[in-house]
Order: sequence, then C-alpha cells, then structure tokens
Amino acid sequence: MKKIILFINFLFCLSVTAQQDPEYTHYMYNMSVVNPAYATGVPAMMNFGALYRTQWVGAVGAPKTFTFFGHSALSDKVEVGLSFISDDIGDGAKKENNLYADFAYVLKLGGKYNLSLGLKAGFSSMQTNFNGFRFTDPQTDFAFSENINATKPNIGVGAYYFRDNLYVGLSVPNLLKSKYIEEKSGINAFGSEEIHTFLTAGYVFQMNDMLKLKPAFMTKIVKGAPMTFDFTANVLYNEKFEFGAAYRIGDSVSALFNFNITPTLRAGYAYDYTLTNFGQFNSGTHEIMLLFDLDLLGKGFDKSPRFF
Repeated sequence: MKKIILFINFLFCLSVTAQQDPEYTHYMYNMSVVNPAYATGVPAMMNFGALYRTQWVGAVGAPKTFTFFGHSALSDKVEVGLSFISDDIGDGAKKENNLYADFAYVLKLGGKYNLSLGLKAGFSSMQTNFNGFRFTDPQTDFAFSENINATKPNIGVGAYYFRDNLYVGLSVPNLLKSKYIEEKSGINAFGSEEIHTFLTAGYVFQMNDMLKLKPAFMTKIVKGAPMTFDFTANVLYNEKFEFGAAYRIGDSVSALFNFNITPTLRAGYAYDYTLTNFGQFNSGTHEIMLLFDLDLLGKGFDKSPRFF
C-alpha cells in the first residue's frame, strides 16, 4: 500500500511540473532526437544509435527510457533522420512512444561555417494502466479513473549552427500541446504535453596530438517547470577513449565514459548521482549508449561525424 501511494504521488509530481521529455546524460551524442536540424556534413555516412536509461534506481515507478535513432546526409545540403523513443513510468502504468522523421537543409555560410534548418514530424502515443491501483481516498481522482490509449500527431523545428569544432543548436521538438486527459464533468484534470525548448552547444579544444577537451552545454525550458542546465566536460584520448563529468544544476552530478570497440562502433556508460532530497529514495541513474557509423561508400573517415 505504501509503495502504491508513493508511486501515485510520484506520477502526479511528474505531471504537474510539466517536464515530460526524457533526460539524457549523453545528450551531445543524441542530438538528432532533440534537434531536427542536427547535421554532420558528411555525405554517404549513416549514423545509428541506441540509449537505455533507467532513472532513480530503487524508487517506486521510476522512469525507464529506450531511444533508437538513425541519421544520414543525402548530400552536402540535405540530411534526414528517424527516431523512436519509448518512455515507461511505473512498469507500464504510464507508457509513451514517439516515432519521428527529421529533415534538415544545410546553408553554406562560407568557409567551414554552416547553418542547418530542420523540421520534425511524427506521432506520440500514450497508454496508461491503472488497474489494481488502491487509493486512500474513497473517491478516485478522475486522472486515474480510466485508462488512456491515444495517439496524437506532432511537429517540431530547429536550427543548428556548426563548423569543424563547434556547434550551437536551438530547437522545439514538440510544437503541438496534445491533451490526453481533458475536462470532464466539471473536473479539470492534468495530461497535456507542454512545449519544450532546447538550447545546446559544444566545442572541441585540441590540447595536443593525443588529447581533446570537449565541453558541452544544454538547457531545457518548459512552462510550469524550472529551467534545467546541464554542463559537461569530456576528454578524448587518442581518438579512442573518452571520459568526463557532468553537472545538472540543483539535480545531479554524473560520471561518463565511452570507447571505440571498433573504428565504427562505440559504447558508453553514464552514472548520475541525485543531489536532491529525492536521493534518499534511489541509488542513482544508469545510462548505456551504443553508436554505430556505416560508411556507404567504403572510403573510411578520420573523425567521428558526431561531436567531431
């Protein structure tokens, strides 16, 4: 009973703060999911990636997120992508799936400077399963009175400025505020999907022949929730092994690393330690990442097309 009540309170808190999009510690390698204008400028190269994030391990009903994405430059000006995100809260109590296609057009600004403009379009579906829930209040809140199974369309836009060692992105991946639970019988219930705005940036400093310093930044803005700020600093050694640390202001600190299994396959792991009072109810967050690059022309490449 206590765990069920704790989960209901936890689910309600997630809804009223209106911050529904999943968080990523490896956001700098997951950029096409956040920004439809993401571009590599490397034609005939297909990029694939998958992330699995289990958040707040040990907390009742904690989120689990699986993300898969593919991206490719069709020419030096046109890039396309596809992404799938599955977010599960409460072991099926609330599950959301998102399938989106991306289109980006790259404007050459002279030299090595580029500005990409992108459009994202697709569908989001939400399913809930509140069967078997027990409540202390004899009158069930309308938000939990019946299960939901609905699919809504959505679109997003973005801009992405980049060169060989720098990127800056601004995006709104969900422009439509879809409502899954609306007013009924005079009761105002939560359930709308709020608009999220992302500002991202990254830079690569060449320290010497063996070392690169790669700071990155992301902020997320959404109505009804505090702004979030992520700061990350990674060090790349010999183009093969990367390690670093991250800080999400007022929320968590993280350690992360990744390494090349082969020249085209990279694996990574991140651990987040919760700094808030909620930390006493969980043992941290784990995130696993796999990245794969497919060279369609078989010519090889001397650098990763993602985060340079």
